[in-house]
Amino acid sequence: MPAVLLTRPPLRLATDLAETSGRWFDWLLGAPLKSAVAVVIGLILLALSRWLITRTVRSVVTGGAKMRSGARRLLMSTRVTAGMAESSALMVARRVQRAETMGSVLRSSAAFLVAIAVLTAVANINHWDLGPVLASAGVAGVALGFGAQTLVKDFISGLFMLVEDQYGVGDVVDLGEASGTVEAVGLRVTQVRDMNGTLWYVRNGEVLRVGNMTQGWSRAVVEVRVDPGEDVERVEGLLREAAGTLVTDETLGPLLLDEPEVTSFEDLTGESVMLRVVVRTAPSKQWQIQRELRARLRETLGREGVALALPRREVLVERERAAGPDKAKGAGPA
Repeated sequence: MPAVLLTRPPLRLATDLAETSGRWFDWLLGAPLKSAVAVVIGLILLALSRWLITRTVRSVVTGGAKMRSGARRLLMSTRVTAGMAESSALMVARRVQRAETMGSVLRSSAAFLVAIAVLTAVANINHWDLGPVLASAGVAGVALGFGAQTLVKDFISGLFMLVEDQYGVGDVVDLGEASGTVEAVGLRVTQVRDMNGTLWYVRNGEVLRVGNMTQGWSRAVVEVRVDPGEDVERVEGLLREAAGTLVTDETLGPLLLDEPEVTSFEDLTGESVMLRVVVRTAPSKQWQIQRELRARLRETLGREGVALALPRREVLVERERAAGPDKAKGAGPA
C-alpha cells in the first residue's frame, strides 16, 4: 500500500486521504456518536430519577413542617401526649424502614427501565436485529417465571403490605403460625420475635391474614367474676372507682385514650356473675394497663370484703355395691 501511494501524484494522494478521513468522520458522527449520546442521556435520566426518588424518600421520612405542626397541635389537645411520645421511636423506625424499602424498589425499577430504553435506542441506531435475542429472552423469562413463582409472589405481597401499611417495626401482630413483635419488614420476608425470644422469618407470600394488635390504638380488657349473691351494682361501682384511679395517675393517666367503662352481667351462671372493665389505651400499652388494673381491682375488692367467685367442679364417684346378706348366706360349698 505505501508503494502504491508513492506512485500516485501528490494531489491524488491528498484527495484520497481527505476522502478516507471524511468517511471516518461521517461514520464517527453517525452511529457511534448517537450511541454515546443515548448512553449519556440514559445516565442523566437515571441520575435524575434516583435523585428524585431519594428526595421523595427523605421527605417522607422527615415529614413536612405543616404535618408536624398539625400533629403536635392534635397531640397537645389530647391527653395521650406522653404515651405517643414514648412510642415515637418505633413510629419513626417504622416510617424510615417503609420509606427506605419503597425507595430501594423504585430505584431498582428506574434503573431497569432506563437500561431497557437505552439498549433499545442503541439497537435501533446500529440496526441490530434483536428478534432472536428477544425470542430467547422470552423463553428464558417463561422458564424463570415458572421456577420463581414463589419468589415473585413473596415480592408482590411484600410490596402491597408496605403500600397498605398493614404492619411495621414495633407492631405486635398475629400472622397465624407466628405471633410476636415485628423486628424487620422486607419485600420477601418479615421477621417476628415471639414471647419466648424465637425469631421467626415469615415469607410474605404465605401470610393469609394479619392481626395487628398495636395499630392506631389498643384496648385493655379485664374481667371479674363475683358470687351471684353479691350486690352487683355495688361491685360495679367499686370497679369503676378502682379504674378511675388510673385516670389521675401521673404515669398511667397519659396512656389512656378514654374513660374506663364498666359493664355488668356479661355472663351469668349458678356459680358467678361476670363484670368487665374496658379502656382504650395508646398503642402497645394495653398489657401494662391490664396488669395495673387487675392489681387495683383486687385491692379495692379485698378492702371492701368482696370475694371473687371460685370455679366449682362437680365430681361423680361411682362405687360397686357390696353383696347383700341373702347372697352371703346362700354362698357355700355345693
